[in-house]
Amino acid sequence: MMKLSPETRLEQRCNAKAMGTVNREHKNFKTDEFVAYAFADTIIQGELVKAPGGAIRNGNTWYHLAYTCLTADQGLTVKSFSYQLGAAVPRGDWDKHFLVPK
Repeated sequence: MMKLSPETRLEQRCNAKAMGTVNREHKNFKTDEFVAYAFADTIIQGELVKAPGGAIRNGNTWYHLAYTCLTADQGLTVKSFSYQLGAAVPRGDWDKHFLVPK
C-alpha cells in the first residue's frame, strides 16, 4: 500500500472497507468489485474520502453505494466509515458508468 500515491492509497483503503462492511452487514452479499467514481467523482480532502456516486457489484448486479471514510496513518487505518447502499443499477446504464458484467 505504501507504494501507491497518497490519494490512491486513501481511496483504495476506503473502497476495501466499503466492500468488507457491505459483505458483513448484508449476509446475502459477496461483493467483488467497487467503482467509487461510477456516478460522481470521488472527493478527497486530507484524510477524508467521500464517494457520493459509487457502485458495488454483488454477483451479476451492480448497486449504488455512497460512503464517507475518515482515515489516519497515511491512509492505512480507517477511523470512521459510514455508507448508504442504494437500489440496483439498471443493466442499460452499466456501460456509461464503467460497470462491467461478471
